This record gives sequence, structure tokens and C-alpha cells, in this order.
Amino acid sequence: MFMHKNWKKTDLIDKMRAQAAKRSLKDLTIGPVITWTNEKIKGHIDACLALDGAELLFGGVPLKNHTIPSVYGSYEPTAIKVPLKHFRNKKKRELICTELFGPFQIVVEYGNNDVDFLLDTINGLPHHLTAACVSNDRMFVDKVMSNTINGT
Repeated sequence: MFMHKNWKKTDLIDKMRAQAAKRSLKDLTIGPVITWTNEKIKGHIDACLALDGAELLFGGVPLKNHTIPSVYGSYEPTAIKVPLKHFRNKKKRELICTELFGPFQIVVEYGNNDVDFLLDTINGLPHHLTAACVSNDRMFVDKVMSNTINGT
């Protein structure tokens, strides 16, 4: 999720954390990650957190009290904030953009002067599966949506 720095003045991250905390195996709002083990997920989380300026926003620990076999991943919904600067490095960008197909999210802050780099970054992401642009600034939305490749 690319988030303008103005959003940190709001309670958006707190709301994301609260929504993530509501997810459970019991109501099937969370489930096993069939392509990753907990060891592999932990390794990915650790690698992302090793990036300069990265921070854990929430989660980052395995689920408790479950019967999911160890060949599958079972992690709490996790979000890690990573500085935009790391997208300038191909190897770091590949790390950040690795898809776990599980409850894992990268949050990246950007500022007004970063928009063109942000657009280039978005267009350089693999698969172009989805995108959304949330803003009250119609000109900004038009610029983003008309200058990005996305699936929906």
C-alpha cells in the first residue's frame, strides 16, 4: 500500500491494526498459507525488517492454538512499513514485492515530490493485479489512474 505521508496524521494504521486483530481461524477470516511455511514467512519478515528504516506496524508472529500442519504457514496478519527509497534498488524492490498469498502487507509512505517516482515504481511491479487510488483531489486521481497499469 502506497500511502501519502499526510495519512500518518490520521488513525488509518490503527484502524488497519484493529481490523487485522478481528481476523480469526474460527470465522475463516484467516487461514493457512499453503505455499509458505512459518520458517519461510519469518525469514521474509526478518529480511524486510532488516531494510534501513523499516518497522513492524502489526502482526509478525505465528498464530497460536491451531491445528494447521507445519508444512503450511500460519501467521497473524502482518504489516511492515518500508521507506520508498528501497524501491530504487532492484534486489530490495524484489524482496519488498514478494507475494506471500497470505495476510502480509507492505506499507510505503510517499510525499508530493515522490509522485512521478511512485508512478514509475507502480508500473514496474510484476503482474499489475490491482490498484486503487483514494484521494479527494480529482486531478491527482486522474494523474495516477491514467498513468498506471493495473488489472482493476
